[in-house]
Formats: sequence, structure tokens, C-alpha cells
Amino acid sequence: MPLFLQRKLLLIVLCLIGTTSLVRAADVHPLLEALATENHFALLRHALAPGTGDPADFDVADCTTQRNLNETGRSQAVNIGQTLRDSGIDQALVFSSQWCRCQDTASLLGFDTATDNPILNSFFRNRDRSELQTLALEQWLSDMTLKTPTILVTHQVNISAFAGVYASSGDMVIIKRNEDATFTALGIVPTAP
Repeated sequence: MPLFLQRKLLLIVLCLIGTTSLVRAADVHPLLEALATENHFALLRHALAPGTGDPADFDVADCTTQRNLNETGRSQAVNIGQTLRDSGIDQALVFSSQWCRCQDTASLLGFDTATDNPILNSFFRNRDRSELQTLALEQWLSDMTLKTPTILVTHQVNISAFAGVYASSGDMVIIKRNEDATFTALGIVPTAP
């Protein structure tokens, strides 16, 4: 069975039983220590941007047509960056969806400039893109070196499709790339207050 179908089936099962095998980590240090090692990365859901989806007049090139971070979301993003630095991660490769709320989250982390990557763009309105986009992300990650801590700022639907877990605004899902080019979600670093 293809990996994307396995993930879809897992997500359906998890939704039906109302739980996931991943827990929100009370002690984030082991997860952040893993992020600092080779072959690990974080899928970070953008910080708080109130609402759901995007307005009908959404334009990726115009932030005024999008849901954007509120003050709480901006503080969350700064706190996430500080949490990473406090855990010893003082440099990171950051890639971001082209949505303004993701780019703002990436910028407020306080690392070098984030690189836009359309593979991380939301498919909330176009669910038919889920499988193809998730496969493209898997391929892209398979080709990455992943020697430097790597953070991918994206959307809840993308994280669920890739990792089979639900991430709240500002949550990081730490993923391990296995030797056979499969991926294992290790846990969730919860939203920074």
C-alpha cells in the first residue's frame, strides 16, 4: 500500500478512536535534542492566526486578504524561537509556506531568513492536492542533507497529511527520517504560551 494511503488510513483510524499515539510532550528537551541531530526535522504549524481557512478573496501575494497572526501569535512565534535557542539550537534552516502567517511565524523565530517552499503551502481549499503535495514533500525531504536543525513552517492540513497527527497553532511535530527513507513522528512540542 502506498505511503500516502497508509497515512490516510492511520489518520482515519486515529480520528475514529479519538486519540493519537503521539502525546504532547511535558518535557520537550528530548524532542528538541532529537531535532538538533542529523536526520531529524520539525513540522511547525504557524502560530495563532484566528479563524479557519482563508477568506474568499484570498491572494497569496497580498497579506491583507489572508488570516494573519494576532498579537498572541506573534508572541508565540518569538517564544518558539527562544525555546529552540534555550535548548541549544542557535541556528536552523527554516523553510516556509508562502502564506503570510507562515512567513511571519518563520521570521519571528529569529533565525536566518526563511526560504519559501510552495510544497508547504496549504491545500485546505484544494484537498485533491493533498496526496501529490505530500509525496512531493516526502521526496524533497528524502533528498535533503538534514545535518542542520531544519524547521518547516506550514499548515495543520499539511502536517496531518504527512505525519498523521493534529498540531495546534504553534505546535512542532518532530520527525525522524529513517535509513529506509520513511519518516517517523516522534512527538509534539506543544504551543509556546
